[in-house]
Amino acid sequence: MTTVHHTSVPLTRTQKSAGHQASLIVQGADATGIVAALASLLSTHGANIVSLDQYSDNPQGGAFFQRTVFGLDGLQAAVPALRAGLDEHLVKKYGLRYTLRDMSVPKRVAIFVSKSDHCLLDLLWRHRQGQLPISVAMVVSNHPDVAEEVRGFGIPFFHVASAGPDKSAAEAEHLRLLKDNVDFVVLARYMQILSADFIEQVGVPIINIHHSFLPAFIGAGPYAKAKERGVKLVGATAHYVTADLDEGPIIEQDVVRVTHAQNTADLMHRGADVERAVLSRAVLWHAEDRIIRNGNHTIVFT
Repeated sequence: MTTVHHTSVPLTRTQKSAGHQASLIVQGADATGIVAALASLLSTHGANIVSLDQYSDNPQGGAFFQRTVFGLDGLQAAVPALRAGLDEHLVKKYGLRYTLRDMSVPKRVAIFVSKSDHCLLDLLWRHRQGQLPISVAMVVSNHPDVAEEVRGFGIPFFHVASAGPDKSAAEAEHLRLLKDNVDFVVLARYMQILSADFIEQVGVPIINIHHSFLPAFIGAGPYAKAKERGVKLVGATAHYVTADLDEGPIIEQDVVRVTHAQNTADLMHRGADVERAVLSRAVLWHAEDRIIRNGNHTIVFT
């Protein structure tokens, strides 16, 4: 059964502030002159560079990564000419890859959740406060528990049951809901394993929050296992989802100290705080094009 509630959501303050700014992500083999060529091209088109971050893992022929944010009046009209210039001066000359995005258009996200709502509600609150430049297209859950809370934020809520070992019907419904409607998906403590087929077909990045500082205690009851082992730290990891369970490129991690005097519930409360913070940072950085994936790791310009 699928349940849906629709309400329009206004743009947040963060979304409104992007104005005529664009992000340009460049990556490929390092070479002399890339930064100068890029700056010259943007200047030729009347663009003003607002920020520029770059990284090379080896200046002698290693991999090069750059994030540039620039302002340009009449940005949308100028995009075709900009792309032509980038194709000529970066792709053909240096063999680089690039993505160019109008930052005034927020990325559309679907948030998947099960019964634990702390990460979901934190993201929705930050979005409402203008702290996350995203458009929340929908919340999807395999339980109806959070429907009323999501409705209070004016976000469409879909309940898609997913019981038993065969998840094909649920995943087919998920794909129907997501098709052409989202730019990325966030698993905000969605306690279901996604199939490799679903990950391939969804066609957009998926961000997961894992309740441990990976690699660590796998399976059910991680905090109880951590208590049994007498851990001194609990943490969380946000990563991109791949077909290899919990092995995708890591975006952000954090930890908090605990002691022998704290019980399992205490560890869960402290762990939830870390999960919220780590996931919100990962979503923010992805929304602002601050993350560049390179194989199974990431370059994050914060």
